[in-house]
Amino acid sequence: MDICITNIDNKSNKSLTPLSIYGMLWLQTHFENDQWEALSQNKVIISEIDSQLLIEDANLAGVRIESMSDISIMDVLSKTN
Repeated sequence: MDICITNIDNKSNKSLTPLSIYGMLWLQTHFENDQWEALSQNKVIISEIDSQLLIEDANLAGVRIESMSDISIMDVLSKTN
């Protein structure tokens, strides 16, 4: 996988995590230079609509996306605390 998209809250916000150098380079072509540091630190959050557009574009470019859409991070955190 090159990029992982994970649900943050109620499946409406997504976190982007580059998993390969190819995924990171591809994401850099879709974000402004001042956002690259946040990308490298897994601090980018996008909407459901933007994630769908990103997935479509990535698929056309041959980027491998892992989308964790069954559960959100908030569901996991609330159960472990």
